[in-house]
Amino acid sequence: MKKLYKFLLNTLPRPLLIRLSYLFKLFAPLAYYGNEVHCPVCERDFRKFLSYGSNTAHRENVLCPYDLTLERHRLMWLYLKQSSFFKKEIQKVLHIAPEQCFYPIFKKQKNLNYTTADMESPIADLHFDLHNIPLEDDLYDVIFCNHVLEHVEDDHQCMKELHRVMKPGGWGIFQVPIDYNNKVTYEDSSITDPKEREIHFWQKDHVRLYGLDYPKKLEKAGFKVDVFDPKTSLGEVDYEKLRLNSSELIFIARK
Repeated sequence: MKKLYKFLLNTLPRPLLIRLSYLFKLFAPLAYYGNEVHCPVCERDFRKFLSYGSNTAHRENVLCPYDLTLERHRLMWLYLKQSSFFKKEIQKVLHIAPEQCFYPIFKKQKNLNYTTADMESPIADLHFDLHNIPLEDDLYDVIFCNHVLEHVEDDHQCMKELHRVMKPGGWGIFQVPIDYNNKVTYEDSSITDPKEREIHFWQKDHVRLYGLDYPKKLEKAGFKVDVFDPKTSLGEVDYEKLRLNSSELIFIARK
């Protein structure tokens, strides 16, 4: 069963995975009944989380069986809960590649004018290429675009487009996979074979692996960058119970 799960996770196209996940979450929580781990987004406890990731970047005990959060989602949720995101007056929010764990929550928020976008996701309101966003300048107070930039051909162009459609004074979270052991982002356009890309960039559809220079890339596109370090900003956090990556930071991009 574990091998089948891993095969489907790494083989099926993303739109189909999204549709199947709604069926999956009906029975998976029952199989993981317990209280060893906790998801702060759905506020449920489980015996453990599911495994996730490619052969190169496979992690055990990280995927919530109910709302499908990963480490990055749970960390972002902790940041949003301690911010003014859910309390502030009406905000226009653009969510690129909307995560299913956040989608229903953000959709219900009365203080959010919430729009989703993606190339192909069935839960997206708009469909477009991030290299050329078909929207006017200075539109959104908040933009989320998580684990997208490692897939695109020209990440600088996409960052500039995100900056263009963000309002002055706006902010965004654009999480990406980061190798915290590398000072600079690694990319090589000659690597096109999916198996080789997985080895070099952690996943077969990634075209780069970001390093510690990621915030400088955001700054080059025009953003000012604040660093959210949960170890200094959240106080006592049970990293093991919440199954967080203790090295992960969130870079808040501001205009």
